Amino acid sequence: MKSELTPAELEKRFALIQSKTPEALTEEEAASLAAAEAMDDGSAVSLSQLRDELDGYSGRLVLRIPRSLHRALKDAAKVEGVSLNQYMLYKLSR
Repeated sequence: MKSELTPAELEKRFALIQSKTPEALTEEEAASLAAAEAMDDGSAVSLSQLRDELDGYSGRLVLRIPRSLHRALKDAAKVEGVSLNQYMLYKLSR
């Protein structure tokens, strides 16, 4: 059974977290962060605006690929222990 933390315990844990020195970024992480910051124009969009912008997209994409590629992707997903959908989403997002 999980017990709830008291306010004092929460404060103590937050203080511990805030006292830690952040880990240094790898060269790749620093480059990725710099690229993301360069793309940021400082504008903000409300949740309702974002929903309106995405209204015309279902999130579903039908794609025909060769059977050999389908098999290779499915095998790779199995090795990683994830669904084919999760694996392809991961690969597409990179």
